[in-house]
Amino acid sequence: MKRIGAFLLTGAFLLMNVAVMAQCSLCTKTAQQLGEGPAKGLNNGILMLALTPLVIIGFLAFRWWKSNKEA
Repeated sequence: MKRIGAFLLTGAFLLMNVAVMAQCSLCTKTAQQLGEGPAKGLNNGILMLALTPLVIIGFLAFRWWKSNKEA
């Protein structure tokens, strides 16, 4: 049951269409000067750079959890 709940929660987060602003104050000022299109590209780049370490940490945590579960 927990596995199904986790799967549904993950699916809900992936299906959300929320505009996430992942910019510091300096990046926001720069993006405002660039215009609408480049600002969206800058924001997407920042989100992609943040996603990579999170995926690696999640993978390592899963492997650790899996190895401790069997012991």
